[in-house]
This record gives sequence, structure tokens and C-alpha cells, in this order.
Amino acid sequence: MIEPIYALLLTPLLAVAILAAVSNYRVGAAINMVASGLSCCAGVALLFVERVRGDLLIIDDFNIYLVILTTFVGFTTSIFSASYIGHELETGRLTPVFLRFYHALYQTMMGAMTLALVANNVGLLWVGLELATLSTVVMVGLYRTPAAVEAAWKYFILGSVGIALAFFGTILVYLVAQDVLGQGLAAMRWDALVREAAKFDPQLLSLAFVFLLVGYGTKVGLAPFHAWLPDAHSEGPTPISAVLSGLLLNVGLYALLRFKMVLAANPAALDVGKIMIGLGLISVVFAALMLYRRRDIKRLFAYSSIEHMGIITFAFGIGGPLANFAGLLHMTMHSLTKSAIFFVVGHIAQVKGTQRLDDIRGLSTTHPTLAVGLAIGVFAIAGMPPSGVFMSEFLLISSSFPHAPLLTAILVIGVLLAFGALVLRLQGVLFGTPSGERGAVRATYIPLFIHLAIVIIAGLWLPEPVIKWFRIVAAQLG
Repeated sequence: MIEPIYALLLTPLLAVAILAAVSNYRVGAAINMVASGLSCCAGVALLFVERVRGDLLIIDDFNIYLVILTTFVGFTTSIFSASYIGHELETGRLTPVFLRFYHALYQTMMGAMTLALVANNVGLLWVGLELATLSTVVMVGLYRTPAAVEAAWKYFILGSVGIALAFFGTILVYLVAQDVLGQGLAAMRWDALVREAAKFDPQLLSLAFVFLLVGYGTKVGLAPFHAWLPDAHSEGPTPISAVLSGLLLNVGLYALLRFKMVLAANPAALDVGKIMIGLGLISVVFAALMLYRRRDIKRLFAYSSIEHMGIITFAFGIGGPLANFAGLLHMTMHSLTKSAIFFVVGHIAQVKGTQRLDDIRGLSTTHPTLAVGLAIGVFAIAGMPPSGVFMSEFLLISSSFPHAPLLTAILVIGVLLAFGALVLRLQGVLFGTPSGERGAVRATYIPLFIHLAIVIIAGLWLPEPVIKWFRIVAAQLG
């Protein structure tokens, strides 16, 4: 029997080899769904096997949580993608040749993100994130329009600069660790780095984190390193927007949190929490203000992703059991909610034939099911009860206010500004005079409402095993 961790890594690899040779779109879409479903099953199976701590791979409570979240959203997105991309083929926006690349690159991206999450080696994590970046660059430019090619190039250039800085920071971490742990793989293991961090040179370790923060912060989409994100979301296929917002940003933040744990174990090193608080607040306020100026529906929710990654970064910067718990919960709820929103936005763009907000009006009249899905998604991501996003924001604000009232007040102002912008845009889209085309929805609603159901249930009740799980991970993060 293959161990779940190997099944998790080998399934996308085998799927890429098969999909690259499959020319039939429907067969490719089916293989993509099956491979994503098997990866999700392998991720869940990690809960029931012995923890792994090797030179290259690690399985602990922190990354099991993210592996399950990543593979689940990857699976539901593959279901949505099958019919969505089929419509793009019928309308001529994509060709069969490009679709073959699309499905192979989808599995490449999912496998690369999974590799980054389970790596116990700082270099292997970097490789996983770099591979995920390169595969998404190609997918962002898949439509081959001038705007899509420009967005792909911007993503490639800025992403490459970010990953290069992260690579330099990784080298510095290795140099500071080898004096204590010796040369080779031992100086690159996460568990060893955290265990021996107190013996490292604090100045060199702090310098390394500055490069890592800028490098991986670019992947997270934090302001002012966010310039690639709105273009990539608005010009690429909608399933890729869902994965970018719901998953890839999380993996970049995961890398930062792993390094934060190393610096936290060295009392003389840089106070990472304060920097994360600052970047988080800048991202929240900046994105909230920019939401009022958006004219493209996908670009609107791209800036919403910047806002929410800022909230999550602020939570982990505050630290402590409750704030970390809130950060983990918010990361989960954001992934589920934002991917659901992009599912419904993909439907809207196809039936209306446009992404311009001014040309999308009266959705409640022309497409009531889409209107319901969008309304639930927007109110959930805006933090309205009884959504899980409301619960995570409430926990964060209540835990951070006694320790940092001024900073928490800035966070609340940013959240309220973003809420106002989203509700303002939602009114016209849902209740304005119907405009644009009135085509029929061709993609499935199932992934959309599965995600929204989980988010609403989480706002009312969390299973005890999940609460215990989050508490354990929150304690690990310090």
C-alpha cells in the first residue's frame, strides 16, 4: 500500500504525464477531476497515519491542515473548471491545444503547492513555490489576448524578483544554520531550525528574514508587493483566479510563518510580529480604499483578497493562542469563500459576456440563482454573521483590542471601508436595471454552494476536533 504522503505527491505527477498526452477535452477534464479527488483523499488520509519527519518531508498538525484545505479546494475547483472551460472552448476563447496544456498545468500547480507544504527542507519549499509560480504564469496568459499576455509577463517579472529575494534569504538561513547544525540537509530542516534557533547569529538571521519577507510577501500579495495580483486575477481563466486567491496566497504565507517560528525561537532576533502587523494593516487599508475605484468584477475581488491576506497577516503578527486561532480560521474561511465567489463570478462573466461592473446589472431578475450565490458570498466575505469570516474577525478584534487598541481600531476602519465598497457594488449588480446578455449558465453550481454551506455552518458551529486542531497549531505558531 502506498503511503498517503507519497500518494499525495505522485498523483499530480502521474496526472501531468497522462494529461500531456490526452487531446480529448472531456477525457482530460475527467482525469483532472479524478486526480484532484485522489489527492484530496490522500490529504485527508494523512490524519490517520504516523507523523513524518525526514530530511525532505514533514507532516505535522500545521501543514496537514493546509494540505487538506488545498486539496479540497483544488478538487472542487476542478469540478467547476470542467464545465467552465468547456464553455470557453465552445465560444472559441480557448483551443483544444491550449486546453491540453491547461489541465496538465493545473495538476503541476496543485502538485507544486502540495510539495511546498509538506517539505521539511527550506530549499525544497522554495522549489515548490517557484514551480507553482511558473505554472500559474502560463495559465494567466492562456487566453493570449494582449491584456492576458501583459498580465502574465507582469506576474512573471514581479514573481521572479520576489522568488529571487526569497532564494537569497533561504541561502542566508542555511549559512547561519550550518555553523550550528553542520553542512548538508541537516541545516535546512524546519524541525532542526526551530529546535536550534536560539544558537543562531541573530543579526544574520534577522537580515535573512527581511529578504524572505519581501520575497514571500510578494507571493502573499501584501501591499506594497501586490502589483501582479489584480492583473493576474482579472485576465486569467476564472478557475485559476479561484486557486490563486484561495490557495497560492496561503502557501506563500505558510512559508513566512515557518520562518517566523524560527525567529521567534531566537530571543535576540528581529521582532517579526511587529513587521507583520504593519504590513497587514497597510494591506487592509490600501485594498479597502482601492475597492471603490474598481470597474472590473474580478479585479474587485482581487483587491478583496489583498485585504483579507492583510487581516490574516495582522492576526499572526499579533500572535498568541486566540489571535493565531483567528488567523487560522480566517485563512480557511477566506479560501472557501473567495473561491466560491470566483466560481459565481465565472458564471456571471460567461452569461453576461463581460467582466465590467457597469455592464452587469439586474442579476436578481435575469439569473436569480447566481444572484443568491453572489449575495451570500459577498456578505460572507464582508464579515456579516453568521458566516465563518464574521467569527474569525470577531475573535481577532476581541483578542487584539486589549493589547493594541489603536492598531485594532485601524483594522476595524479598514474592514468597514471594504464592507461599504462591496455592498455598494453589489447593489447595482443585483438590483439595477437588467443589462447585458442573458445567456444560460453552463457550469455546475455544486462547488459554489458546497463552499458557501461550509462557511455558513462554520459561523454557527465548529466541530470539537477542528477546534482542538486549530488550538494545537495556534500554540505551535507562538
